[in-house]
Amino acid sequence: MKFLVTGAAGFIGFHTAKLLLERGDEVVGLDNLNDYYDVTLKYARLKQLEAFPKFRFEKLDLADRAGIPALFKSGQFQRVIHLAAQAGVRYSIQNPLAYIDSNVVGFANILEGCRHTGVEHLVYASTSSVYGANTAMPFSVHQNVDHPLSFYAATKKANELMAHTYAHLYKLPVTGLRFFTVYGPWGRPDMALFLFTRNILAGKPIDVFNYGNHRRDFTYIDDIAQGVVRAADRVATPNEGWDSNDPDPGTSGAPYRLYNIGNNQPVELMRYIEVLEQYLGKKAEKNLLPLQAGDVPDTFADVDDLVRDVGYKPATPVEVGVKNFVTWYLSYYKTA
Repeated sequence: MKFLVTGAAGFIGFHTAKLLLERGDEVVGLDNLNDYYDVTLKYARLKQLEAFPKFRFEKLDLADRAGIPALFKSGQFQRVIHLAAQAGVRYSIQNPLAYIDSNVVGFANILEGCRHTGVEHLVYASTSSVYGANTAMPFSVHQNVDHPLSFYAATKKANELMAHTYAHLYKLPVTGLRFFTVYGPWGRPDMALFLFTRNILAGKPIDVFNYGNHRRDFTYIDDIAQGVVRAADRVATPNEGWDSNDPDPGTSGAPYRLYNIGNNQPVELMRYIEVLEQYLGKKAEKNLLPLQAGDVPDTFADVDDLVRDVGYKPATPVEVGVKNFVTWYLSYYKTA
């Protein structure tokens, strides 16, 4: 098949595009290569993808109202995996307008491109952050999520609503994937595992928010990529039993589906750090801090729908995933 993968130079986009290429699909990767974090890392990921003859890269911004339609028209994509976004809960507190351009205007351009070129299926990234003030665990796609705690989460909730509208009006099959704390090789430098590793190796203290009382459904990147590809292979269909008098948020009478992709096994943050210390062979000096604005204390994914419909359940334990990350980090940065 011919796929468009947006955010192909990003963490999840890179791994997803690579998985598609390894099985023989044709992939056009889109990214604007912005400087939200080290662009060198993005180019290094792209270099890996460009080794595949069926990969082509397009440097383009999602908000480009002329460029995106032109790409869709020339590309004639069968399926689209939309992973590009302005990421980061904490960054959204200081820079909310950046999220409008990428996550709202950009997503509208992707929806329009899919609508006008007959794309068979759009899969897009949402986030566990949409659960916001919810405290009922595990988080389920069948729960109401109208109380986001960050602007980042609000834009992702907006994406889910926009996608449903296109599924209803234009019968565009859409599947939204709520990712839970993704980590692993080639990860983002602004995320905890990367920051912890860098500081521990440099002998600097690490910032541990909520005094280390977080519990996170840490999900290994290979599990995420596998879930994304399997979801893309299963075109969203209407829920024939959907009841407008008792509307289910996770499905619809339109070809619209939502799934959590999480490890389904929350791990205490202090245990996560302990595993990292073990593989680095060095103890961390911890700077214990209060809960940050926009953060939630715990995440825990209900993945029953993913298992039932897609036939996949993430299962990589943090002991394996963190070890793989450390091995990659030491090799990539050639740190003794």
